Amino acid sequence: MKWALMTGAGLVAVIAIVAIIGAALPRSHTASRSTRINGSPQAIWAAITEVEAFPDWRSDVKKVERLQDRDGRPVWVEEGPTGRMTLAVERSEPPRLLVLRIADPDLPYGGTWTYELSPQPGGGVMLSVTEDGEIYNPIFRFMARFVFGYEATMDTYLASLAARFEGTREMTRKKG
Repeated sequence: MKWALMTGAGLVAVIAIVAIIGAALPRSHTASRSTRINGSPQAIWAAITEVEAFPDWRSDVKKVERLQDRDGRPVWVEEGPTGRMTLAVERSEPPRLLVLRIADPDLPYGGTWTYELSPQPGGGVMLSVTEDGEIYNPIFRFMARFVFGYEATMDTYLASLAARFEGTREMTRKKG
């Protein structure tokens, strides 16, 4: 009985420390990844904007449900291992710039992903993805910062996209 109480008290203390540290972290963050992908800007643009095809090549998406457009721009729900997330196109300049916003106010996080495509000498495209995110829950904030990393989802996304186009030449990382 004494061990159970001590274990319970220790668990509560760990959760409290995680919450306190998480509360001290900034709510907003910026993280960026870039990778060179073999393919034309038009082909890569098609891959990143044809949302119905995401489950065919994205390892983190099980299902996509297209919703009614908002202000003439696409909106959809992605379903993956962590649940459902609604996304909306905020800005689109084919085939070089795409900005997506998490359009679900009930999630414990939000923000945008900005995709920038730059054709490269000798072929291929440098795709940069920048996340300007917010994490509202302090425990999630701690986990994102110290356990998963802000770039984990971007890494998965870019690896899946590179595999779809059979290869990546280089990957770079920027944090802010």
